[in-house]
Amino acid sequence: MTRTITTVDALISAGLAPEAARPALDQVAQRYAVAVTPAVAALIQAPDDPIARQYVPDAAELLTQPWEQDDPTADAPFTPVKGVVHRYPDRALLKPLLACPVYCRFCFRREHVGPDGGLLSPAELDAALDWFARTPAVREAILTGGDPLMLSPRRLGGMLGRLAAMPHIELLRLHTRVPVAAPGLVTAALCAALPRDKPVYVCVHANHAREFSADAMAALAALHQAGVVLLGQSVLLAGVNDSAAALEDLFRAMLRARVKPYYLHQLDPAPGTARFAVPVERGRALLRELRGRVSGLAWPTYVQEGPGGTGKKPLGPAWEVT
Repeated sequence: MTRTITTVDALISAGLAPEAARPALDQVAQRYAVAVTPAVAALIQAPDDPIARQYVPDAAELLTQPWEQDDPTADAPFTPVKGVVHRYPDRALLKPLLACPVYCRFCFRREHVGPDGGLLSPAELDAALDWFARTPAVREAILTGGDPLMLSPRRLGGMLGRLAAMPHIELLRLHTRVPVAAPGLVTAALCAALPRDKPVYVCVHANHAREFSADAMAALAALHQAGVVLLGQSVLLAGVNDSAAALEDLFRAMLRARVKPYYLHQLDPAPGTARFAVPVERGRALLRELRGRVSGLAWPTYVQEGPGGTGKKPLGPAWEVT
């Protein structure tokens, strides 16, 4: 496959979904965006393997549970201007677009992301960057979305350059799936667009060791050579990584790719995602199994978003010192 799959017809033709599922999947695709890149499709070994499960739509997405929410991280109440989320005093999100190379079936922004992109207009981007310029308490600008590495190097470099020129901005961070889902987008031009005079951190979202393909490893090496600090963030997902062995493999793969495991997220309760939910106590038990079995470098912080946008809360596990 040489093109990104974006339709139910293409999913079925590629053998990633059965013909019998077409009516339900058509309904899913009408509500939530679908995209499976060639890089991701090449990793799928069976229709419900840990890679396919993350990206291939499922009829269960049509079932919304009472506890699920359209905006589970409460971005909206903390949006001072379009494209900005200011939840913590010293850092803020900039969402320049809402398009991604792939659309995760468990995404907490799944009601908002899609191929239309939600790209900020020049005036909207200016207003967002002006907000950063006049908010000196903010020391860290975090580009997310959507996926900021979907932007052209020129556009990405322009906004990062403006942020880096603000004296009070000390850190720049980008959250992305691109290095593992569309590694060909990590070009020399993109690496050259990253500022050199301020620390740049790239948080790479990956949930399974097999996502670190040879092409992904090359993309991450290029970012590392460009002076970027690489961090890993993952979501604990039923049927994907909810075993000690799967998590160990994932964290070891990250370290081999020069990526420090940073966060292991408890699933955010977005609509239609209940099939991925893992109980918190199960997550704690898995991490207990890993303690002493993997390097401290492989140890992420297990977190859950607090209600009403109150931020990430560490979940443990707790340890007794005797």
